[in-house]
Amino acid sequence: MSAPDPIAAFRLEASDLLDQIEQALLDLGHRLDDRDLVDAVFRGLHTLKGSGAMFGFDALASFTHHCETAFDRVRKGLAPATAELVAVILSARDHMRALVEGDGAGLEAAGDAILTDLQAAIDGAPPLDATTGGAPSPQRGWRLFFRLPADAMANGTNPLTLLDELRALGECRIVAHPDAIPPLPALIPSECHIAWEAELRGDITREDIEDVFIFVMDDMELRIEPLAAPDAPSEPAATPTTSAPAAANDSAAPATRATAKPQGENVRVPAERLDELMNRVGELVIVQSRLSQLANAVGSSLALRSISEEIERLAGELRDTMMVLRMVPVATLFSRFRRLVHDLARDTGKAIDLHTEGESTEVDKTVIERLADPLIHLIRNACDHGLETPAERIAAGKPEAGRIALTAHQAGGEVVITIRDDGRGIDRARVRAKAEAHGLIQPGQQLADHDLLQLIFHPGFSTAAEITSLSGRGVGMDVVKRTIESLRGAIDVTSTPGEGSVIELRIPLTLAIIDGLLVRVGEGRYVIPLAAVEECIELSLEDDLRARGRSLISLRDRLVPFLRLRELFDTGTRPDPHQKIVVIATGAERVGLVVDQIIGSHQTVIKSMSPLHREVTTFAGATILGDGDVALILDVTQLVALGQHQEERLRAAG
Repeated sequence: MSAPDPIAAFRLEASDLLDQIEQALLDLGHRLDDRDLVDAVFRGLHTLKGSGAMFGFDALASFTHHCETAFDRVRKGLAPATAELVAVILSARDHMRALVEGDGAGLEAAGDAILTDLQAAIDGAPPLDATTGGAPSPQRGWRLFFRLPADAMANGTNPLTLLDELRALGECRIVAHPDAIPPLPALIPSECHIAWEAELRGDITREDIEDVFIFVMDDMELRIEPLAAPDAPSEPAATPTTSAPAAANDSAAPATRATAKPQGENVRVPAERLDELMNRVGELVIVQSRLSQLANAVGSSLALRSISEEIERLAGELRDTMMVLRMVPVATLFSRFRRLVHDLARDTGKAIDLHTEGESTEVDKTVIERLADPLIHLIRNACDHGLETPAERIAAGKPEAGRIALTAHQAGGEVVITIRDDGRGIDRARVRAKAEAHGLIQPGQQLADHDLLQLIFHPGFSTAAEITSLSGRGVGMDVVKRTIESLRGAIDVTSTPGEGSVIELRIPLTLAIIDGLLVRVGEGRYVIPLAAVEECIELSLEDDLRARGRSLISLRDRLVPFLRLRELFDTGTRPDPHQKIVVIATGAERVGLVVDQIIGSHQTVIKSMSPLHREVTTFAGATILGDGDVALILDVTQLVALGQHQEERLRAAG
């Protein structure tokens, strides 16, 4: 196994740190006077600067230093936090990400432009009132003693850099203590044995000093004591945990460590390894299905059946554990859109508030990755098309700031994601006019409201009055629908004129292994996703003949259309005397599927279709059965849409 790449590890950690900085900046944009958020941004920039310098990213460290300095002024009350400063640092954050991902070549001009804007944002800020934190405090200072761990230099810490950072804080006097240096024969050049005592004077906070040692704080010996200052209360000395040899009276330490409750740890695992492990679990489920079939065969021994049942239990537990490992909260997805909405508000001149709910809802990581682009399209359209300008909203009696609500919740084996805005809603007259102009519908053709709104997902369809940098070209919504359907999901739109629109996405929890209902149609076997199955009822041959071609059944005072899969698949076989109707549903729509036999439940490992069969919309994939045969997985969304369309045609025909 190859050793881990430290540069790759740094880039991963830096990416997380940049995301934290972005979230803190977005919060700060709404609460400019929040000191905790200012400190959070400063600490993030400070950490990124130090880490970048440690791993040789000099361009990143140099650029970040300027941003850190600007926020240090805000932190010390020398300049106010403004919306302009937040916007510049957000742009700087994007530039930092580019420096992390590359070597900085060709980015110098962009960095200089951002620093120019940063200087303008600081210089152009209104001066702070003397009554606020901008007034100088009485002269004070600190006395500190610190000793680095012996392996500090080997781990990348430069003591001279720490001393320089202390001198940069203010008036500083430093004395070295070489008393712990071993004799020359025992001296190891890479180890640090010197301690230092420093006296700092000026308007310096304890946090300023701790920030200098932020990377080695947990492993070093550090004592900080305040110098006497007029009318200043004495602060207790800080006594962090040290890495120095334990004192003689520390006999209770081993017992304390032995009885201490271990803390949970997180381990980073490459996504490729999770995918590989998921494939292995899938193969195990297939083999377990074959073993179960052999064990249940006539003449099999009791011992074989017992082993088969035990392996089935273990395989099920392993599958469930693997599913949990692949699940990630949608918060990782929702957090991206805060920045998107912030930038859209600046670009469009609108005031937009983003509200999220259900961030803890978990979805398979593969689903999360493929949902990002569709949601970006939907949110951009909601901001550009849906929400009105502040003047239009005030004239309509609405709050000046538009609202976009992004929610998620689990419903059975699906996750429902809703994008809701309180804008102008979809203009149905304009949709109809555009559809008639494109030849999608005939002039005056009667359409249900649901079908009319679904026209916005047609390729090239757009109701925008003009093309902007955000939307209006008629691309995007059709891609959204195709992506959602490729995930075996469904998308629905509702809209109220003057009140806003709601777009609902229904997405399966996972795309790897599902519980399915195995059925037989003719000589072939098919899998229906169990999460979509509502119930199964009998359809006798007499009832089928009595229908006289009509494909409707009465189910609890509601007419439900059904599809004869034997005819749909053109099996060329006679119907079974005891046919069954499997009622499936997506959202509020229900359709029955007529099958010859219900075999039973089946753990289904989803395999993608070949390129030649990928466009067959009736099927969502394939799986391997226990006997080695291939069974196709039915696409529930497409079948429900087909059933509803068939019902409409029958009703139109009378």
